[in-house]
Amino acid sequence: MFSRNHRSRVTVARGSALEMEFKRGRFRLSLLSDPPEDTELQRKLDHEIRMREGACKLLAACSQREQALEATKSLLVCNSRILSYMGELQRRKEAQVLGKTGRRPSDSGLSAECSPCRGRVCISDLRIPLMWKDTEYFKNKGDLHRWAVFLLLQLGGDIQDTEMILVDRTLTDISFQSNLLFTEAGPDFELRLELYGACVEEEGALAGAPKRLATKLSSSLGRSSGRRVRASLESAGGSGSSPILLPTPAVGGPRYHLLAHTTLTLAAVQDGFRTHDLTLASHEEHPAWLPLYGSVCCRLVAQPLCMTQPTASGSLRVQQAGARQGWARVHGVLKGTNLFCYRQSEDADTGEEPLFTIAINKETQVQAGELDQATGRPFTLIISNQYGEDKVTHTLQTESRGALQSWMEALWQLFFDMSQWKQCCDEIMKIETPAPRKPAPVLAKQGSLYHEMVLSEPVAPGGPGEGLLLQDNEISAEIQALLSSYYSDR
Repeated sequence: MFSRNHRSRVTVARGSALEMEFKRGRFRLSLLSDPPEDTELQRKLDHEIRMREGACKLLAACSQREQALEATKSLLVCNSRILSYMGELQRRKEAQVLGKTGRRPSDSGLSAECSPCRGRVCISDLRIPLMWKDTEYFKNKGDLHRWAVFLLLQLGGDIQDTEMILVDRTLTDISFQSNLLFTEAGPDFELRLELYGACVEEEGALAGAPKRLATKLSSSLGRSSGRRVRASLESAGGSGSSPILLPTPAVGGPRYHLLAHTTLTLAAVQDGFRTHDLTLASHEEHPAWLPLYGSVCCRLVAQPLCMTQPTASGSLRVQQAGARQGWARVHGVLKGTNLFCYRQSEDADTGEEPLFTIAINKETQVQAGELDQATGRPFTLIISNQYGEDKVTHTLQTESRGALQSWMEALWQLFFDMSQWKQCCDEIMKIETPAPRKPAPVLAKQGSLYHEMVLSEPVAPGGPGEGLLLQDNEISAEIQALLSSYYSDR
């Protein structure tokens, strides 16, 4: 009988680096027996871990605030994706264990047959209005503060982000130009929007602080003492060293704060521009507070697969409405809310116009019946549509009982998809394919926010700053390589 040797057991602290390495090792070993979808998810997880390491190196090498903001944003997005992927892997592992110990999928009844089709969800034209005070916007009074903001969007396990935008009181709203597409959505989707922001300190305000301090000290102290202190401050500032009484602080990486969030569902889908409420997560005393109006405007559209892809096709004989004797042999294609009837199957592939079209909508009535056995084609399908007071009926004949069953299942599945996707099945909503993400400049005057890594002042050969210039050039090349790799994998 097997017995464990308790004296040889080794304990590992929970949450330690060693435990995380063990977990990552078990994840990789499980790839040998995991299904393909788990292997793809594991590949995404490993990719985001590598991107997170690159973002950490990028943040450590940044010398300018805009660069640090971009690197911190990338790090936040990578962390969110890693947590999402790890959670999804854990759920799949639990489902596999329950599937081995619990009931078989065939014992679950008809729930698997009644699952709705998937679809695509696209959000674009994102705008968040701002609410400045009159003295700040119209009279241009008070300190000029700037914020770096971006949106993080999550639908299921898919996490995407917008570009980062610098905001100050000269803007009335925040406009994001990104079109974000989520390709694996169900009718019960929940699209969560999170607005993150970081307050950006102005270099001009920091540079003017010693002079303001000197003026204040010279006016509060005596005349002779004040002149000496002011001269000391100005001489220290002019020599390039740090002024006395104002040492240079150790500036760490910027920190983004959650400013507002909201969740959009199928009810918010409309082929047009709509306004939705935001839940504010910060107050006026918060260091990263931004005067938000409390709403977000966007265009949210959805395309179920049943509206864009054929769900059934095959040979049919159709008796059109009002024609009792004539039958037409056609190739039928069920796509969206129409049954297209072509002369031959090749016409559907080449984009030819169909001979006629039978409408299939939520009010359509479908009935399976049988004709006289002597006709040789006893398997029929009757489709009826009501147009005002007129009722239009089409009779379809199939080759076999199996073909009739397949057409009936496709029609019932289409009706079920219509009941779940609701207004998305009224007509096909237009989705613009998002352009590939490119490294965008933070400021309009910059070619790229990573182009300013080299020192602005030229350094003479052999001078004291030559080594620093070469080091900055090497860092700039490494940062651009990491950034190119990050956006090429998007």
